Amino acid sequence: MENDYVIEMLHITKEFPGIKANDDITLQLRRGEIHALLGENGAGKSTLMSVLFGLYQPDGGVIKKEGKEVRIKDPNDATALGIGMVHQHFKLIDVFTVLDNIILGAETTKLGFLQKKDAKKQVLALSEKYGLKVDVNAKIEDITVGMQQKVEILKMLYRKNEILIFDEPTAVLTPQEIDELMDVMRGLAREGKSILFITHKLNEIMAVADRVTVLRKGKFIGTVNTADVTKEELSTMMVGRPVQLEVEKTPAKPGKTVMKVENLCVPSRLYKHDAVKNVSFDVHAGEILCISGIDGNGQTELINGLTGLDRISGGKITLCGREITHASIRKKSDAGLAHIPEDRHKHGLVLGERLEENMVLQRFKEKRFQRCGFIKFDEVRKYADDLIERFDVRSGQGAVTTARSMSGGNQQKAIIARELDREKPLLIAVQPTRGLDVGAIENIHARLVAERDKGRAILLVSLELEEVMSLSDRILVMYEGEIVGELDPKQTTVEEMGLYMSGAKRDGKEETHHGKA
Repeated sequence: MENDYVIEMLHITKEFPGIKANDDITLQLRRGEIHALLGENGAGKSTLMSVLFGLYQPDGGVIKKEGKEVRIKDPNDATALGIGMVHQHFKLIDVFTVLDNIILGAETTKLGFLQKKDAKKQVLALSEKYGLKVDVNAKIEDITVGMQQKVEILKMLYRKNEILIFDEPTAVLTPQEIDELMDVMRGLAREGKSILFITHKLNEIMAVADRVTVLRKGKFIGTVNTADVTKEELSTMMVGRPVQLEVEKTPAKPGKTVMKVENLCVPSRLYKHDAVKNVSFDVHAGEILCISGIDGNGQTELINGLTGLDRISGGKITLCGREITHASIRKKSDAGLAHIPEDRHKHGLVLGERLEENMVLQRFKEKRFQRCGFIKFDEVRKYADDLIERFDVRSGQGAVTTARSMSGGNQQKAIIARELDREKPLLIAVQPTRGLDVGAIENIHARLVAERDKGRAILLVSLELEEVMSLSDRILVMYEGEIVGELDPKQTTVEEMGLYMSGAKRDGKEETHHGKA
């Protein structure tokens, strides 16, 4: 019956230059259900949700709320209808505090004065209730990507929305945080809230969703009950072919030391102490070494120190026999370092520039791409077209597409294509498959293993325990800025890794209390 649906999007069409993002899509959301929206990168999922939230106007089709047709001209209209959205690319103001971002646009006032104390109490109560711990006084620019995700969720809960859109909400969360979020979503559904959940992660869909709508290349493929399908069937619906869900690789054959890190210390941006404390390790040619840990335990600062994004307060870094401890980002890159960054917008792309220009960011000085200081634009275009084809980077206008207009997954694929093709001795890959669909993840994992087998050293940082266990040859676990254990993925378990990640175990010994061994 029509009344069963709290939201209906009927025959929605949305076009952009060179691409039909949504082509006659119908989606119906029942009251109190968790409804997953599944599709490849660039399938049109985020566009469809942006239409529902009023960020885009549809070129065709209608939206109904509780059986009545509505016009959603902007996010204010969506909010008035009880629709909230956690965006894949965060809508936060970097120089504002966490609290200011959460209450922005929904401020409580009394006689014209802002009531921040009351707002703070409400936010702290929500964060406690849903297990979304954040520092309300910290500035957005100083907190991790995982913390920013929590702020986005709290923004929506603060506004008491009834229809909740989660756009890739777990992309930057740890396994423990993902489990907590799943519990939060189930609790919200029990309270009568209706949830639209965009994800690429089939395990999450199977664990939490009641129904799934699948899109492929902008078209509606079908809506199914989760209980009636398998992961393999869903991946085939999404990609159009069977997908290999397991990583296939032979044992590593580690060679010479490519990077040596000795007693490295990196200051915290938030606090007065060091975020990375006397960390030492080697990365060898022909191996994938993974740094694992719960988000916020120094992994971001460690990578920023290694790549030159943050200053180093102590220790030594040697790359290919050359000391690069305090070298600039450019010199570290020239010395043999490629980097897939954690934050693709801040450190991976120049969003206002074209895709082809982003593809040659570190290479435009090479003779192939310039003569006497003048860029050879035909060579840049040819190179970009080649990478776009080889790595299946989907964009409406090919090489001349503005980076900002691409889907998050295709932005990620563009960065991966650029960094893998540079063929540097060391690749630092931070969350390389964040926001990618199963087909793209299968492809990237295979490429990383192939690079390893060619003798490249790979330093992987991942919050995905499945990825850590299946892709890495060695695992180093970080806790409170220190390496607390080195594990062999073939001889450890997810449960044991969890003990190290939580600080309950250190260097093979059980901790009797939290703190230093």
